[in-house]
Amino acid sequence: MLTLDLTNAPRWHDLVPGVRVQLRPLTTALMVSTRSDPAVEAVPEDASNEERAVAFAKALARLAVLAWEGIGDADGNAIDPGPEAIDALMDIWPIFEAFQLTYVSEGLLLEQEKNVSAPLPTGPSVGATATAKPAKKPAKTARQS
Repeated sequence: MLTLDLTNAPRWHDLVPGVRVQLRPLTTALMVSTRSDPAVEAVPEDASNEERAVAFAKALARLAVLAWEGIGDADGNAIDPGPEAIDALMDIWPIFEAFQLTYVSEGLLLEQEKNVSAPLPTGPSVGATATAKPAKKPAKTARQS
């Protein structure tokens, strides 16, 4: 069952020990805005999937991050999130991976839920109804040249 959160309130996500970010809900509007971000649109057509993923994650984070804790400058002073700081944060591999797993994957898992296939008529998923009629006779073998 799909559970709707009608509050649409921001949530805190722990990315690594001592670092957490408050993020907007991953909505359709946020994803559409991310796709039309100039940095995402500027990714060359021949770019690798990894380059696309980084550009998309940075653009999404710039739109989604509202606040954070445990992030500071080189002198150890707490800093507020801003476009440059968010991009720098996403350049840290464990942070990028945690962002993808704890935030982006939530939307992807929901996307997968709607792509469910019917149970197989045999095996562990017995129960699907056959929709095709059985063939009357076997197909002829294709000609070989």
